[in-house]
Amino acid sequence: MHKNLRWKILAIVVTTGVAVWAFMPPSEKIKLGLDLKGGVHLVYKVETDEAIKVETETTAEQFNEALKGAGVTVASVRPTGLTEFLVEGVPPANDQQFRQTADQQVSLSFDRDSGPSGGSYVFRMKPNIERNRRTEAVTQAIQTIDRRVNELGVSEPTIAPYGTTGNQIVVQLPGVSDVARAKSLIRSTSQLEIKLVEAGPVSDQQTLLQPYNGQVPPDMEVVPGVSGVAGDTTRLFYLVRRVSAITGRDLRNARPTIDELNLPAVSFTLNSEGVSKFSRVTGENVGRQLAIILDGLVQSAPVIESRISQPEARITGSFTTQEVTDLSLILRSGALPASLTLEEQREVGPSLGADSVRAGVTASLVGLLLVTLFMLVYYKLAGINAFVSIGLNLIILLGFMAYLGAVMTLPGIAGFILTIGMGVDSNVLIFERIREELATNKGARQAVNAGFNRVFITIVDTHVSSLIAAAFLFQFGTGPIRGFATTLFFGLIANVFTAVFVSRTLFEVILSRRPAGSAQQLSI
Repeated sequence: MHKNLRWKILAIVVTTGVAVWAFMPPSEKIKLGLDLKGGVHLVYKVETDEAIKVETETTAEQFNEALKGAGVTVASVRPTGLTEFLVEGVPPANDQQFRQTADQQVSLSFDRDSGPSGGSYVFRMKPNIERNRRTEAVTQAIQTIDRRVNELGVSEPTIAPYGTTGNQIVVQLPGVSDVARAKSLIRSTSQLEIKLVEAGPVSDQQTLLQPYNGQVPPDMEVVPGVSGVAGDTTRLFYLVRRVSAITGRDLRNARPTIDELNLPAVSFTLNSEGVSKFSRVTGENVGRQLAIILDGLVQSAPVIESRISQPEARITGSFTTQEVTDLSLILRSGALPASLTLEEQREVGPSLGADSVRAGVTASLVGLLLVTLFMLVYYKLAGINAFVSIGLNLIILLGFMAYLGAVMTLPGIAGFILTIGMGVDSNVLIFERIREELATNKGARQAVNAGFNRVFITIVDTHVSSLIAAAFLFQFGTGPIRGFATTLFFGLIANVFTAVFVSRTLFEVILSRRPAGSAQQLSI
């Protein structure tokens, strides 16, 4: 046996061994998609109007604070629509200072026009800013859901834009059994806010607002709360500053813990900016209450006893252990920029997925068997060559997918079966070309060399064209299409190796055991 032939055989054995090692055992190494493993398919609509509304309200509040800092007193700053807010009562003497402050604070995002009366101005969000905020809301929602789902331990989830409206998200969670909990964690906004308490707690709003003539001051808001005592459901009300001292954006981490009474609580750590703001607020307001608000409900309102410059704080309340675990997860992943509306839900049972796997394996084996029988009948013993080549093709394909962590889906199984067809097509091209060379009375070795050399360019050309198509399918397709494109792509790469290299090596091994002679020494 020639030395270069031994190296070829060694290369085939090593490649096959590495591929087998990569996907064995298949139950652990091959990742299955939603349609094969079972799970849930969800389509959500991101309520981007809420994100725009929050942007408008936040800008109005921050602008009002900036005016106070600049010494400009106005009658009111209030939102009047989804994308606009109205400023009334600007003193003529302070009009120039007002315009300068507006240019510094809101001119990048809002256009300024004269209001309906003297001394008033209307600020409208710029159209390009509105479009960007809607897009950012969807992108942020995808990123937030992705972080939450990953912490749930879901293997190979799919979270991606969906549809043509631009505000839909598809969430596919393979292997999830507790669908209700997964949906709850995905949809929870869980916005953490820490605000200064101006009055309260009291049991009714009328008493709370009595010092303010029954009206909520423009820079304040009423927030309901609970007593914080286990089993006590008494509703209390707090009057708090509208602008938050700390929000969930200032969090660096959150984890479950227990309080002094051994009850479940959530401990959170602030980032450097959050620590700076927290230290300033607590230092300037010693003796006052600080409300910890979660999703619009005051969980606790401790009294500030001294400046707090430590990065760690805690949320206590009437929580269960599971609620604390879920809340920590949600706070770690960040708050959603807007609420989600469930528009579609489909569940795939594990048994149905197992049936699909069995059907796919059966179809692959039957297809391989029928192809082998045809090749043996039509090409005689050379059909064994084709069987080995196609079999190695499938093994290498599985190795590729397992090593790179690609997910096998039901359309992927279709691509798997298509790989068998591509392997047959390549071998037919090779065998027919060898037959043509044998018909010219060439020797077996010459016919094999000429056949492979002449068909090589054709095989590479067709496979490169198909690889480009598979790459575009993967780039622009979704879900099932990407699953099909994945196996098609790896199958094409494996097929070039097996059809050109493995098949030729097998012919050379057979011919190396025979003396040089006539064409009849090769049965094809």
